[in-house]
Amino acid sequence: MAGHSQFKNIMYRKGAQDKKRAKIFTRLTRELQIAAKAGEDPGANPALRSAIIAARKENMPKDNIERAIKKGAGGGDDSNYEEMRYEGYGPGGVAMIVDTLTDNRNRTASEVRSTFSKYGGNLGETNSVSFMFSRVGQIIYPAEAGTPDAILEAAIEAGAENAESGETEHEITCAVEDFHAVREALEEALGAAQSAQLTWKPLNTVPVDEDQAGTLLKLFNQLEDNDDVQQVSANFEIPDEVMAKLTA
Repeated sequence: MAGHSQFKNIMYRKGAQDKKRAKIFTRLTRELQIAAKAGEDPGANPALRSAIIAARKENMPKDNIERAIKKGAGGGDDSNYEEMRYEGYGPGGVAMIVDTLTDNRNRTASEVRSTFSKYGGNLGETNSVSFMFSRVGQIIYPAEAGTPDAILEAAIEAGAENAESGETEHEITCAVEDFHAVREALEEALGAAQSAQLTWKPLNTVPVDEDQAGTLLKLFNQLEDNDDVQQVSANFEIPDEVMAKLTA
């Protein structure tokens, strides 16, 4: 989930119990298969290397990872997955981007549209809200990975564009084309990241009240429960006290 950092911090802590492992494995398997079509050697395929790292962080069994890679590289994958992006507005005028990986775009479009409608949102045309975001590589480290100064120095040496430190985590961002190189350089300097992904980072955030925030969370959860959805990004800001009530 990609959104305002305060919301994201809480969702990371809460997420360990909420994640549904079967759905996570389904998404990771698709990513491994797609990446492996460009070659099954992780050393020569940065996308596959990233997919393997993500799968290992979720404790995906080694056999499952190897099977997905062989299926993708060997052409044994009958499914023709394609990346589709949906853009629209949620409650409170919050701009949202839904990234999917699907083998049936009609099914996915219908499900995403109906989910938006159910919670008072609506889908727009392609590029209707993406101009409110920057597409970046995002690498997250826990606070204990180092001091803000140490993290900033490591980020600069790795070729990142920015590093922001909070109470619970460090967020490092870089250009999309530099993502794999920056992630690997940081891993050498700081160890494995808490998460590393391409994401949509909002240029500005929209404050929402308690009622809107509650509906937004339901919309997010419903979208993320969809096997075709890889990531949901939004430009909202929820006050800490409201978030504490909603996640109590």
